[in-house]
Amino acid sequence: MEYVQLGKTALMVSRTAFGALPIQRIQDFTEAAALLRAAYEGGINFFDTARMYTDSEEKLGLAFAEFRKDVIIATKSGARTRQDLLSHLETSLSNLQTDYIDLYQLHNPSFIPVPGGEDGLYDALLEAKKEGKIRHFGITNHSRSLALEAAESGRYETLQFPLSYLSGPEDLALVSRCEELDMGFIAMKALSGGLITNARAAFAWMRRQEHAVPIWGIQKREELEEFLALEADPPGWDAELEAFVEADRKELSGAFCRGCGYCLPCPAGIPINNANRMRELLRRSPPAQWLTDEWAALMAKIDGCTKCGACGTRCPYGLKPWETLPAHYADWKGFYARR
Repeated sequence: MEYVQLGKTALMVSRTAFGALPIQRIQDFTEAAALLRAAYEGGINFFDTARMYTDSEEKLGLAFAEFRKDVIIATKSGARTRQDLLSHLETSLSNLQTDYIDLYQLHNPSFIPVPGGEDGLYDALLEAKKEGKIRHFGITNHSRSLALEAAESGRYETLQFPLSYLSGPEDLALVSRCEELDMGFIAMKALSGGLITNARAAFAWMRRQEHAVPIWGIQKREELEEFLALEADPPGWDAELEAFVEADRKELSGAFCRGCGYCLPCPAGIPINNANRMRELLRRSPPAQWLTDEWAALMAKIDGCTKCGACGTRCPYGLKPWETLPAHYADWKGFYARR
């Protein structure tokens, strides 16, 4: 297992990290804990979760309570006020059965909190760090401009941002800038939310991004074994893999919705940021939350899309949701019929 220092933190993390969002789908806590421990026994020491990932934190707490100091745990808060952040932190500490969190991250905020801000978020982070409840703090985001703003501010130790071989040159420039600033870069969606299905190609490409630490979403033993095997015998970057990635990029790059929400509001009332990645949400998070009567009404709004193009003019990644939404709706209807 390869270990690297995460930016200016003193954290030495496994280059293959465990993304704990998908373990929400494992209903049995004992089974989930066994998978997490197997990852640790395989050399993975860095585990990333979030307060909003339902019971994911609790499963990590069950798995690692007895040897907490041997693992590095990152979690996140989507709070937008000081009071909510501190409340989320206490809940996370309890769920994780610990008295400290190695890396605490602001979860995809729509602005970059600053010291003395009216929201109080940054000052709450400093307070929690002073009290020893968190050791390091960072930020996650889906907006490249906000991510760059956070990096340039110098106030955050890590950035978590979408990165895969579908990413464009601007995203790669962001990784390079974080390296220049000695800011740890954590790559989310290394498989593009399920769009990329060749883990070997994704792993080989990601290994070339020397400053990036990918968190691979894992929910099955065979998925874990695949990544551990790749770590044990990393594939070299050769002409065959390069050709495969180029072909995959041409086919898929226009379809990767990051869910940032900059496309909103939609004149037809379509919740584009979630509807345009629904097939990935159904497969990588508990599907019951998307198969409700409320979402039936929301997804039906796709039939009312006028293809006005307003969403495309706002999308920072140049997507055209009116072209991809119908396929996501068809996928959703199939799941809904079988619920």
